[in-house]
Amino acid sequence: MLLEQRLGAAFAAVIGEPADPAVRRSQRADFQVDGALAVARGLGKNPRDIAAQVLEQDQLTDVCASAEIAGPGFINLTVREDVLARMVTGMAADERLGVPPSESPERLVVDYSAPNVAKEMHVGHLRSTFIGDAVVRLLEWFGHEVIRENHIGDWGTPFGMLIEHLLDIGEQETAHGLSIGDLDGFYKAARAKFDNNEPFGDRARKRVVLLQGGDEATLRLWHVLISESEKYFMTVYERLDVRLTAEDFVGESAYNDQLSSVVDELARVGLLRDSDGAQCVFPTGFLNRDGDPLPLIVRKRDGGYGYASTDLATIRSRIRDLAVTRMLYVVGVPQRQHFEMVFEVAREAGWLMPPIRAEHVGFGSILGADGKLLRSRAGDSIKLVDLINEAISRAEQALAANNPNLDASTRANVARAVGIGAIKYADLSTDRTKDYVFDYDRMLSFDGNTAPYLQYAHARIHSIFRKAGIKPEDASAKIAIAEPAEHELAIALLGLEGLLRDLEQTLDFHRLSGYLFGLASVFTTFYEHCPVLRADVPIRDSRLALCNLTARVLAQGLDLLGITAPEQM
Repeated sequence: MLLEQRLGAAFAAVIGEPADPAVRRSQRADFQVDGALAVARGLGKNPRDIAAQVLEQDQLTDVCASAEIAGPGFINLTVREDVLARMVTGMAADERLGVPPSESPERLVVDYSAPNVAKEMHVGHLRSTFIGDAVVRLLEWFGHEVIRENHIGDWGTPFGMLIEHLLDIGEQETAHGLSIGDLDGFYKAARAKFDNNEPFGDRARKRVVLLQGGDEATLRLWHVLISESEKYFMTVYERLDVRLTAEDFVGESAYNDQLSSVVDELARVGLLRDSDGAQCVFPTGFLNRDGDPLPLIVRKRDGGYGYASTDLATIRSRIRDLAVTRMLYVVGVPQRQHFEMVFEVAREAGWLMPPIRAEHVGFGSILGADGKLLRSRAGDSIKLVDLINEAISRAEQALAANNPNLDASTRANVARAVGIGAIKYADLSTDRTKDYVFDYDRMLSFDGNTAPYLQYAHARIHSIFRKAGIKPEDASAKIAIAEPAEHELAIALLGLEGLLRDLEQTLDFHRLSGYLFGLASVFTTFYEHCPVLRADVPIRDSRLALCNLTARVLAQGLDLLGITAPEQM
């Protein structure tokens, strides 16, 4: 951050307008500055001349031990060791590790997880839940006011058959089945009766009419389904160690009484068009394969409302009732066009106006070893809780083999942290817009870019303090930088602030994962080349402070990903 500020000012002084200095890490020096090349292209000048003028403007001698022009116009920078020492000492003394809260905190909403009532949470909910939780953790840590919304599916025609099936088997039996997690069994039994039993199908369709008409008895039964489903969802969220609470459930039905007014408002502003009896909006810039305008249906021919209507009511409510300035929708990539169309309609309706913005935080799919969507051997979606339990079981077996001296209670707690952490990290360490292959062996490995590797790195640092007989928080000496491995570790630690600042906007959590893996690798090199406990006292104290700072950064980074960092493994 310091180099970017200084060089940004130098570039602006040279060319007379702001310019990105384009500072990045380099293998030839600490940093490489690429900005002269882009500036020179725009001005039609030699980039080496631009680079020379920048260094004349600010020679950086108070920060850098060397600043050299290389190649076609790069500037290679090596930071002074006393500067590094001062900066990492300041970082260690700061409870926020040198990363201040946001200067412009916002009120925002994160829409994520979104299971369906009376349906099991399965592997398809994993990415939305984990990515959404990481988004919440990061933005709350930066000081934003985050409203979590679990937009559950609690409305629609299937509820006719679900309520009738509830009546057939009894409320008490239904509540028991749903509370123990047999949501799939309940839903499949209702669907089978609907498909194969004509009288039941007729009853179910009539029940939908009663539900939509507000029949009191039907609404009470509907609430039974919702209540029992939500109780089960909460047991899953607690198992997953995510921040969603019972207060965060906001069903699709919450917006039912707003749907007609949304359509009326779209008509008033001239956006509504009739298309084969359906009421539609044709947002600018969206065409079908034939090049014709693509409609967003807001009222069906039969007068009913679909997902688009609910999503428009939701976005309008979040702007007007919740007064948010940023809306984040953590939903799969296949829904990208749908949300882009909804956002465009909201802009054309005059609701979504700067500084308010809505963003689709899209993600890819989870694949099996065959490259197809991950499913059970029977071809069904895998229950999310079964996935987690399997990971925890495998983690406990690995811990028992690697460290048989751990007592049973500690091993169980660590196994839970490792198992859940492994699945979260495998998801979050992948570019979220891409698909990835689910592989227990890879994600639970203690080698490579995995959560167990990082958790073990953190635990190993704590073992240093146990050997030293001191608490990590007592390692608060002034840090000195002398050895190359200390220099590299300091540079890596100081990269945290810039990374998290970028992440606050991009929400690309694989970059945080990559940073943590790189930091752990650099620390390993430091530990191999720089004796800690065997060093003389002033150096020993400095290196212990570096160890403690590294452990804190690893723990904080993992926590932002929703992963626990055990102190012993």
